[in-house]
Amino acid sequence: MIRIVGGHVALDLVNTVEPRVPGATDFREHLNTPAELLAWGVRVGLLEEPEAEQVRVAWGASTAAGSQALHASVEVREATYDVLLAVLGVRADASPQLDALGVRWSAATARSGLVLRPGEPVYLDVGTNPATLVQDRLVTAAVELLRTVEPRQLRACPLDQGGCGWLFLDRSKNGSRRWCAMEDCGVRAKSRRLTARRRATT
Repeated sequence: MIRIVGGHVALDLVNTVEPRVPGATDFREHLNTPAELLAWGVRVGLLEEPEAEQVRVAWGASTAAGSQALHASVEVREATYDVLLAVLGVRADASPQLDALGVRWSAATARSGLVLRPGEPVYLDVGTNPATLVQDRLVTAAVELLRTVEPRQLRACPLDQGGCGWLFLDRSKNGSRRWCAMEDCGVRAKSRRLTARRRATT
């Protein structure tokens, strides 16, 4: 089962490719079918199970809707990744990808509705159309992250030290988090270093 380590649903979306290497074509894809996308969405809290059932019904009535949702979600993922690389200074520009996210975000907003409940602030209900709920919420989450992320908190699990390249938010007090998960990439990297030292002394 894929790990959830990003600290934000948009980062967890970016991390559904393993390893995360800029420009790579050889990787493990965790979102291969609409069913996998929907199960992942429930797991990360993007939608509740009753909402997921509505999505299943909508996608069951039109197989094209499920395929389109998967395609749109992957496009949101890749565009978000490219923009975040620009935020990190890894790539010079990601304006086309940001524009593409803006187009999808505008469409998602058009399909959303304002909800008023007594004693609560008015909020935007994203995903009023079950067929497009998943990609609408994903692009909304992505834009929210890009608007609010503190660049100093954004980290990539270090590929050059044996990490996976996944992105995560470092919210530690001293900003010292190095790995996406110490018990995973961190432990493997330490084990490799220890093995290398042992070989060097034999």
